[in-house]
Amino acid sequence: MNSLLSNLKININEKIYLKDPESSDLGKRIIENSILLIDEIGFDTFTFKKLGVKIGSNESSIYRYFESKHKLLIYLTSWYWTWLEYQLVFATNSIENKVDKLDHAITILTQTATLDSNFGHIDEIVLKQIVINEYSKSYLTKEVDNENKEGYFLIYKRLVTRLHDMILSIDSTYNFSFSLASTVIDGALHQHFLKDHFPTISDFKNTEMPTHFFKDLVFKTLNISTNE
Repeated sequence: MNSLLSNLKININEKIYLKDPESSDLGKRIIENSILLIDEIGFDTFTFKKLGVKIGSNESSIYRYFESKHKLLIYLTSWYWTWLEYQLVFATNSIENKVDKLDHAITILTQTATLDSNFGHIDEIVLKQIVINEYSKSYLTKEVDNENKEGYFLIYKRLVTRLHDMILSIDSTYNFSFSLASTVIDGALHQHFLKDHFPTISDFKNTEMPTHFFKDLVFKTLNISTNE
């Protein structure tokens, strides 16, 4: 898996950016430091001016890559979903047993992120925290329908569809496969958020992950047994 991922290029919808940040050292510094700065101060108070100070560059240079911080957030979350999709595909592609494949998929989609040495300028652990805390701000807007038509959320939807297909492969009669798939993916983010910020209403403490909860939810919903 690592040898395959070492040749991986994350492809993001070209309509999201003005200039591909992966095409230059400055662009990579913009991505690397925007992740760190958003995690430090939050997306609401994040500005290109503050990012420019952090990277030692003019604010105008950042606008050559992204027309707004909203587009930058969509880029970052799209990068995360693409990276997660590759993790899912490579981890499950060779698994023939459908239940085992679904089991592994839920693990990938709900576990805590780890650093990927294939992308030295991106801290996947911090990026996941941004997705947990800020992802909803990328689509809870008046422009969401137009941006959806432009394909801004295609990668996220494709990831949901992959899990949906695994669910249907086990029970083709189940009528709520998309709802169950999106509940696992979005619900995992929410449970991580509760664990970090509202621990008194979370069943998961410290470094615990919600993986077992979502496996329990899915397997009982589909009425399948496991060896656990």
